[in-house]
Amino acid sequence: MWCDNCLLVFPLRGGAIAWAVLVAAYSIGGGVFLLVSGQYFYFFFPEWQIYGGVGIGVGVAAVLSMLALSNKSYIWIRVVKFLWPFMIVISAIRATIMIVQLQRNKDKITWECNNGGQLWTEEAAAASGSKSASMPGGFCAAGFSSLSTAFIICLLADIACQLYMFFLTWRYSKRLEHYSQMHGPIYGGYYKA
Repeated sequence: MWCDNCLLVFPLRGGAIAWAVLVAAYSIGGGVFLLVSGQYFYFFFPEWQIYGGVGIGVGVAAVLSMLALSNKSYIWIRVVKFLWPFMIVISAIRATIMIVQLQRNKDKITWECNNGGQLWTEEAAAASGSKSASMPGGFCAAGFSSLSTAFIICLLADIACQLYMFFLTWRYSKRLEHYSQMHGPIYGGYYKA
């Protein structure tokens, strides 16, 4: 017997919608954070925009899942069931690259913290002059090891949440596929055991 919604108290559809809301909220929030402040942690130009774009894409996939589950649409459930494995693979690749790049940029991030949160550039590192923008507060106070650990934990939790969202959409899709074979209490029980 399958566990319909193992981690949540709600029934399968309601729990999957709640989980999709959670995934959409933190994915869109993380994507916006990377688009706005990612340049302080990742230093090649489109890098933080790509990472933020993938986060927004995961949020969009979660919103599509939420809408498909809300409408009980078999077609849209199949679409998101097809979409989630691609999003999981892209997110896993993104997480690996983000962790490697964060470790590689350790000295640059430390330089930013030592220079009042100023954005690191080749010119700024040489001159240590102008302070047009500054790193968001609190990151330097925590230290690089805490920052790195938080990024790693959040990225791994993101992949785990996406895997569970895929499981929920897959399970609901299977329930819809088998729905036509179920019979009510008049014709010998719900499942005809």
